[in-house]
Amino acid sequence: MDKLWAPWRMKYISQSKKRGCIFCNALREKRDETWFVVKRSRFCFVMLNIFPYNNGHLMVVPNRHIAAPEKLKDEELLDINKTIVRTISILRKVLKPEGFNVGMNIGEVSGAGIAGHLHTHIVPRWPADTNFMPVISDTKIISQSLEELYSRLIGEKHAWREV
Repeated sequence: MDKLWAPWRMKYISQSKKRGCIFCNALREKRDETWFVVKRSRFCFVMLNIFPYNNGHLMVVPNRHIAAPEKLKDEELLDINKTIVRTISILRKVLKPEGFNVGMNIGEVSGAGIAGHLHTHIVPRWPADTNFMPVISDTKIISQSLEELYSRLIGEKHAWREV
């Protein structure tokens, strides 16, 4: 058996699991560095996905705990969509991806890991960013730590101001 060493995961494995919705906890606790929240706006916030599909995988999350996009108010929709656009713009500048996957998994059967609190995934993509590892060994290589990415993204404070 091949081993892929990932000692940084020990912190996650050994920590006590928080109760409740992780998005509501992140919003309420206001410990942005702990939760990897890179931007807060009036009706939503942006945070890193701690189980990323790809490097730079962010989520835009409404402040209200709702499960369906049709329950969003117009002002929330505008703020969320402007935040999605600004997030893509900042990721273009910081990571220089050649494309993006942007979307929502609505409901548990769609693959939503947190079905009760709507959120939009923004996943940067590059040519050959997937290789044989996920297919052969069910292993995904993420090339940058969450801490390093978080630091780079919050360093773009002037770019976030437009949201």
